[in-house]
Amino acid sequence: MRGSSNYMEKQIQFFGISSNKPEENPDFYNWNRVIVRYCDGASFTGEGYDAKNNLYFRGQRIWSVVMEDLMSKGMRSAKQALLSGCSAGGLSSILHCDEFRALFPQSTKVKCLADGGFFLDAVDVGGGRSLRSFYEGVVNLHGVANSLPKSCTSRMDATSCFFPQNRVPDITTPTFLLNAAYDVWQIQKSLAPGKADPAGSWNGCKFNHTKCDSKQIQFLQGFRNEMINALRGFSTSSKNGLFINSCFAHCQSYNQDTWYADDSPAIGKKRIATSVGDWYFERSQEKNIDCPYPCDNTCHHLL
Repeated sequence: MRGSSNYMEKQIQFFGISSNKPEENPDFYNWNRVIVRYCDGASFTGEGYDAKNNLYFRGQRIWSVVMEDLMSKGMRSAKQALLSGCSAGGLSSILHCDEFRALFPQSTKVKCLADGGFFLDAVDVGGGRSLRSFYEGVVNLHGVANSLPKSCTSRMDATSCFFPQNRVPDITTPTFLLNAAYDVWQIQKSLAPGKADPAGSWNGCKFNHTKCDSKQIQFLQGFRNEMINALRGFSTSSKNGLFINSCFAHCQSYNQDTWYADDSPAIGKKRIATSVGDWYFERSQEKNIDCPYPCDNTCHHLL
């Protein structure tokens, strides 16, 4: 057996944005909350078949049948809905956002939140594009092109359309992007993976930012600038929201200490949960971009 939901935990805790406690999740605690277990390896977009190994990739079908099941259980009657996810789930929230919106009548307030899912098509420390190479393999193996919108694939290749920076311009549903400017997953897997750094000069820095030398910090500042530049068009829309903090982190909405706690990360004294809630309920415009590292002393850095 190559993979099965039989190996998943039977129970998981609901923290952060999924918490049912008002002191932990003030704006969404009394919502119906569902966590869809990630199981396909391509952010629920696969629609392919590997004949050589007799493997089927059915992420898109899994997504569709889960949505059908939830709608039949009462989600179709929702007055408000928020599709969210972190990491690969954050990417999935971007890729499926408009599809999720289309499930509901126009009278339903539907929005999307992507946490730690803004993966950049960036140049790595060796001068290559490690994440693009990885994504190209995923897109081809899973047959992802079949699930991507023609509005993107008519302009560029399918791998490019799997990158959020090329998808968010086409999303019509209000979307909030929550991301660490120095996303540790991207630093470790995209910017400084072993193949791009055979001498291991980044081994200390990529796992502990306090071990980065001045040139490495300069490289990471360039990555932050690239992320902010990629978001300029997205940020001009009044319906969209941003919280880009200068932390070495990854996924901040499902951890209680980063989502909503006394010492949670903040930009201008506004915590992540407050910013997301203010955006969703349209209490204020939320376009929060932090100053560069090391200015933010509220970060919960991952070491």
